This record gives sequence, structure tokens and C-alpha cells, in this order.
Amino acid sequence: MNLLIASIFIHSGGGPLTGHEVIVVSLVVGIGLLVSICWDTVDGLIKRFYGRNWPTVSAIVDIVSVAYMEDDSLIPAQKASLDNPYYQATLTYIYQSSGEQMGDYSRRFGDKDEAEAWANSYKGETLKVHIDPRDPTRSILREEDL
Repeated sequence: MNLLIASIFIHSGGGPLTGHEVIVVSLVVGIGLLVSICWDTVDGLIKRFYGRNWPTVSAIVDIVSVAYMEDDSLIPAQKASLDNPYYQATLTYIYQSSGEQMGDYSRRFGDKDEAEAWANSYKGETLKVHIDPRDPTRSILREEDL
């Protein structure tokens, strides 16, 4: 993006921007802002549909953990929604597909006790996970399957 802006300034000879150049710069900035604002929604849709048609197998939640996390997002919209540090609860599960395989699923919480209660409620539970038919070492635990 910096290259585009630099080329606009070089093209105009360092003088004032023309109306066309202002429109191009505004569109680039607008698209960048729109992507950053809508990133959570787009990311959620990708995760919701990714792997939904993969075959499923049973998995057992073997390890649960909660970790304190600092927000390190570079996307302004995510930083704004997660201004404060958060707790990441992770479920690590084991399933059988071409041998014993392992995967994990994480969720963010604002409160440590809530994260621990959620994670501990799944310890030892059997869940349905979707496995990649081309690579059985890859799996997804979808939110809808919890």
C-alpha cells in the first residue's frame, strides 16, 4: 500500500494531488478500513464453513488449559474490541485416524474463572471433530459441534 501511495506522489511530481489521485487514495484507505473493521465477521464465516463437509470422528478432550494473553493484533478493529488482555481457553483432543492424532480448539474470555469453568466442563468429554480427508493429521473442532 505504501508503494501505491508513493507512486501516486511520484507520478504527480510531488505537487498537489489531482481529483483522480484523491479518489484512488480514498478507495485504498476505505477498503483497508472496511477489511479491518469486518475482519472478525469474515474470520468467523471462514471458520464456520471451513471443514464442514469433512468426515467426522470421535475425539476425547484430553488436556484443557487457560492462558493469560496480551492483545497483539495488528488489525485496529480487533484491537478496539480486545483492548484489554484476555484469557485463552484451549481444549486439546485426541482422535484415531491413521494412528493417534491430536488437535486443539481455543476460545477467548475476558474473565479467568469463566475460561476455566468452560474448559473444565469439556475435560474427558467425547466430541465430534472433522478430519481433512486428504490429510488425516489435520482436524477441526467446529463451534457448532461443542
